[in-house]
Amino acid sequence: MKDDNRRHPFRRSSQDREEASHVPDTPQTRSPAYALAFADPDFLCRDELRPVRLQLELLKPELMLDEEGIDSTVVMFGGARIPEPSKKDTARTKTLADLSKYYDEARKFARLMTEKGEASENVIVTGGGPGVMEAGNRGAIDAGGRSIGLNIVLPHEQAPNEYVTPELCFNFHYFAIRKMHFLMRAKAITVFPGGFGTLDETFEALTLIQTGRMEKVPFLLFGRAFWESIINWDALSEAGTISADDLALFKFVETAEEAVEALETWEGAGEKRGVIPGR
Repeated sequence: MKDDNRRHPFRRSSQDREEASHVPDTPQTRSPAYALAFADPDFLCRDELRPVRLQLELLKPELMLDEEGIDSTVVMFGGARIPEPSKKDTARTKTLADLSKYYDEARKFARLMTEKGEASENVIVTGGGPGVMEAGNRGAIDAGGRSIGLNIVLPHEQAPNEYVTPELCFNFHYFAIRKMHFLMRAKAITVFPGGFGTLDETFEALTLIQTGRMEKVPFLLFGRAFWESIINWDALSEAGTISADDLALFKFVETAEEAVEALETWEGAGEKRGVIPGR
């Protein structure tokens, strides 16, 4: 991270961290008590330091995205298990193989949005993993642009996909802070077929918009057949657990081109926070 804008005359913390690594080896200096608090991983991982860790996970990406000049994003949620069409024969189910078409649509959508945007505006952000996330980051690369990946540590081995811009690739411990970063700069949200994680992200974002805790932004669900097969939206409205107006918070689309058109013609596009350009 950059440290060129310090406004104080004090010694840098990094200098003391370096000096402390060269102190004489004695029983006193080997004691955990002697370690600098901010350079002591064991101390920072104590249960009592959870509030500090939460703050650090909020601050680090925020500061680095600011330094990289990222002003607004287009969010792409979607399943990690959806394969590239050329690899659909390896999919674990026929449904996943059929859904592989959305890999191509995600890649095309990310390319189109990156071509239409600027270096600091409408930057694609994904979860940084495989499947739809990989397709989104890959599409940005196709257009010669940058993209963000918000990875999270999982019990099984995983790594960010190879298409995320390295300087915009972040890793998280807390799901809640990761989801905040997805939405803090969002000018549009797109959701492709996925599993529990995708559903969690989708409903948290919709809840924030529904309750007025987040400004309304264009919200697109790719694949009407998939979404209507797993969620009975009309039943929620008919039961009164959501209002009929809540069904207007999102739209269904099938293709990248349809999604771009929906963003351009969304009510309020171009106003206030809406950077998505009209035609």
